[in-house]
Amino acid sequence: MAATAPVPTGTVTAVTAANPAAATGLDDPAKKDIAMRLVSSAENSSLDWQAQYSYIEDIGDGRGYTAGIIGFCSGTGDMLDLVEAYTADEPDNPLASYLPALREVDGTDSHEGLDGFPEAWQQAAEDPAFQTAQNNERDRVYFDPAVSRAKQDGLGTLGQFIYYDAIVMHGDGGDDTSFGSIRERALAQAETPAQGGDEVTYLNAFLDARVWAMKQEEAHSDTSRVDTAQRVFLDAGNLNLDPPLDWKVYGESFHIG
Repeated sequence: MAATAPVPTGTVTAVTAANPAAATGLDDPAKKDIAMRLVSSAENSSLDWQAQYSYIEDIGDGRGYTAGIIGFCSGTGDMLDLVEAYTADEPDNPLASYLPALREVDGTDSHEGLDGFPEAWQQAAEDPAFQTAQNNERDRVYFDPAVSRAKQDGLGTLGQFIYYDAIVMHGDGGDDTSFGSIRERALAQAETPAQGGDEVTYLNAFLDARVWAMKQEEAHSDTSRVDTAQRVFLDAGNLNLDPPLDWKVYGESFHIG
């Protein structure tokens, strides 16, 4: 769910293969930061993912408002869950009064009852407690399930990121374009490493299935976050997602050194 306004490319220094910690997977802090930057390059045209706590707009994809570090949406339930969790910890916050409206618009692209909501979101984003709530919901709903499933499938750091990016965009529901359905489509073509298959072969099958899913929806039909990013790392054999990394999303170049 990429924003439209490009932001200048940045750089980051991360743990390299020389450091044993780099091999622990995507949940290694340095690799997790790389993952956040990769997703932010696609979602917000910026490597500065921590600047996205305050991001909010309706990008016209039928999901209502898209906001925050992972693109929480007013129409898909994850934004509602986030605001409920934040309000449970901080009852007197700028978003609490919008909870009834968020419950009403869940499952739609409606803005009914959300007048002033973008401004309230940006105000809340200055609160460290709301930033923590965003981090926690990102991990609970997207990051932890993706990494866990990838590890069960015997995938390394790149494969864990490929799963994570897919679940961020497609969710893990029951429809044909959800993460689970993408994985099932890939499994029909190749075995996971845990099943004795070749990791590169399986990941190519997964990315093929991901591209198919993206093309089913106009808002996601630009597949460059796969074709000129993830596939580039895979073709280079960089299964540990070690920097330096060079890729393009929507024609814009990015670098992590």
